[in-house]
Amino acid sequence: MQKVTSAAAILGGSLLVGLLGLGWIVNKTANELKSYERSVTVKGLAEREVTANVAIWPIQFTVASNNLEQLYADVESNTQKISAFLKQNGIQEEEVTLSPPTIVDKLAQQYGSNGRAEFRYNANQRVTVYSSDINTVRVAQTKLSELGKQGVVLSGDMYDSRTEYLYTELNTIKPQMVEQATQNAREVAEKFAADSNSRLGKIKQASQGQFSISDRDQNNPHIKNVRVVSTVTYYLVD
Repeated sequence: MQKVTSAAAILGGSLLVGLLGLGWIVNKTANELKSYERSVTVKGLAEREVTANVAIWPIQFTVASNNLEQLYADVESNTQKISAFLKQNGIQEEEVTLSPPTIVDKLAQQYGSNGRAEFRYNANQRVTVYSSDINTVRVAQTKLSELGKQGVVLSGDMYDSRTEYLYTELNTIKPQMVEQATQNAREVAEKFAADSNSRLGKIKQASQGQFSISDRDQNNPHIKNVRVVSTVTYYLVD
């Protein structure tokens, strides 16, 4: 009877120790899981100033005449003047494209109106420069008055005739900018963790925002500002 009692006592003690150990493990795991619930979400910004590497420069002109044959002759003459001007100012022939002229017969568009246009025919022509030599394009643009002196009437509103500058080498700077944005985000998170008496843990979630490319200012559209914002969520640990 005494042996049975001793065995029971030993078994009971073992069970107690096991339960205490299990309780400690469960408590430790719960605390760890609870710590992983604490996190901080921060944003990191990276900006870089770059120069555009492509210029799209439309040159538009208008001619008018009462003689259709003369109108086409004037269009061809003005086109040749523009081509010569561009060549003289360093624009390569393969960088220049011509669009078909748009001819308007104003007499056919009067629709019974008593008014009569001074010139029956009106032609609009566009010559487009597509170049990677930004400096050459910008210098040539300052000399457009030379075409006016040759009788070329340039036309087009601010939208149609404005030069478009593009930056097409984004992939070459993406890795460095993402790294910079992520580093900035980590610095912000570390400051937050220090202020809350915590330490920064592993990354819980990260997302890269879209890259944006905008003109630095209105007077220098060929200089671009590239921007990206990364959002990172870190675990906080005690």
